[in-house]
Amino acid sequence: MEQQLDFLVDKVVAELQKKLGEATEPAPSPKAETGTGLIQLRSEPKAEPVSSATTAPTQAPAVNEHLAPSAEPERTSHVPNPKYKEGLDELLSSTPARIGVWRAGVRPLTKTMLELRRDHAAAVDAVYGEVSQAVLDQFSLFTVETQYDNTENYLKRPDMGRILTDEGVRLLQERCQKKPQVQIVVSDGLSAAAVDANLKDVLPSLMDSLKSYGLTCGTPFFVQGGRVASMDHVGEILEPEVLVLLIGERPGLVTAHSMSAYMCYRPRKGMVESERTVISNIHRQGTSPVEAGAHIGTILSKMLEQKASGVKLVL
Repeated sequence: MEQQLDFLVDKVVAELQKKLGEATEPAPSPKAETGTGLIQLRSEPKAEPVSSATTAPTQAPAVNEHLAPSAEPERTSHVPNPKYKEGLDELLSSTPARIGVWRAGVRPLTKTMLELRRDHAAAVDAVYGEVSQAVLDQFSLFTVETQYDNTENYLKRPDMGRILTDEGVRLLQERCQKKPQVQIVVSDGLSAAAVDANLKDVLPSLMDSLKSYGLTCGTPFFVQGGRVASMDHVGEILEPEVLVLLIGERPGLVTAHSMSAYMCYRPRKGMVESERTVISNIHRQGTSPVEAGAHIGTILSKMLEQKASGVKLVL
């Protein structure tokens, strides 16, 4: 059996050498390659590659390219000869969702799988990551914590992300202005990456908007491990007229950088969700962070004029 295998290997090597015309390379001795011929066929760098092997060098850069994070999701169909191409192009231009990705047999294309794994890894990093201290320092935001304790507990016990720790309450009472007209609160929520990516654009724009409407702002701060309803506890402590919470949203597979702005008039414990107003999907491929900051200021001014928020607010 072994002799037959050696004979076949030697025959294949001889045929390849004959076809490729390696005049400059000395023909390897069939006897000397006995037993290692298959390995040399796969790894010999000087051998002229056959047509199927020429794709290997061009595939490696493509894999690295798709593993790298992209700023803009691809909007290209891979469906061969679609029956309604115009309709498919219209769908692709209207959403960054994964449509028209096609398949290889019953499985997704390798490219699609790599992009899914990349975006899933970014989502996990966003949930378990921490907001950059440099970003908080840039806006002089001090940190208070909720009773979440750790990320695993935060995911399992949303109620613990709604209440500040005793130390957090003490810090707010010592360092924050009481009964401000507008209170700004920032929280990591479910995506620390969203705060890192958007706060530097949203917050300056919001402050400019408040100034243009003649509104005054209290002492902004950062809540680590905060849920949306943490604004109710903050409202009980500082008693602002209106409060806006800039919080990282649950990451998806399109982006992990989505931020939301939840706003309410006279926040307090026991508020129902219909009393909150929200601007969601704030990121580079969604609502522009700069435009969102300006729009938040407009909505807050209307809340103060109408003394209402949520479904009672007329926009």
